[in-house]
Amino acid sequence: MPKPIARSKTRKSVSKRFKITAKGKVVRTRAGRRHLAECKSAKRKRQLAKSVVADSTDTARVKQSLLFG
Repeated sequence: MPKPIARSKTRKSVSKRFKITAKGKVVRTRAGRRHLAECKSAKRKRQLAKSVVADSTDTARVKQSLLFG
């Protein structure tokens, strides 16, 4: 019997943290909104809710982990 070809899988932890836009940019959520929210101002919490484009140094690693988009 021939050996099966090893196939790459999507890293599920990365797929939950990052999304790829239609133009190929990597989008992530901001840190700091999970807990200790009562001491943060409403403006700060509102701005933390927005997603942001990930740093260019991380895009290659994220895209390699998200093989199937």
